[in-house]
Amino acid sequence: MKPNSWTGMKFSPDNKYILLSGKCDTIFLLDAFSGEKVGQFAGHRNSAGDIEASFTPDAQYVLSGSDDGSIHVWHTATGDRVAQWTGHAGPCRCVQWNPTRMMVASACQNLVFWKPTVEFQATQ
Repeated sequence: MKPNSWTGMKFSPDNKYILLSGKCDTIFLLDAFSGEKVGQFAGHRNSAGDIEASFTPDAQYVLSGSDDGSIHVWHTATGDRVAQWTGHAGPCRCVQWNPTRMMVASACQNLVFWKPTVEFQATQ
């Protein structure tokens, strides 16, 4: 990990990991106890450095917005991107999974609600 201007940090719901984001196109996954880098997620664009990343409630997936208006979803354990959803007109800066429902909320100039299904994820 190179020195960076970090702009976001979130603990996973199980408190095992920390997501660290900053002014780069990579989100880092850290062990919450040792601080060691255990993974990273890339493929989104974050030119302004203010894109938010978050975990799913079970911590199995990481979500992030992107400058191109898309939302990227990665598998936490492998770092593999499993989905990319499009639908925002501008940069998607905020994205959060609902803690109790199968729903994601994301925002650019508009607020969008996503209700992913197995079929939806497979086609995106």
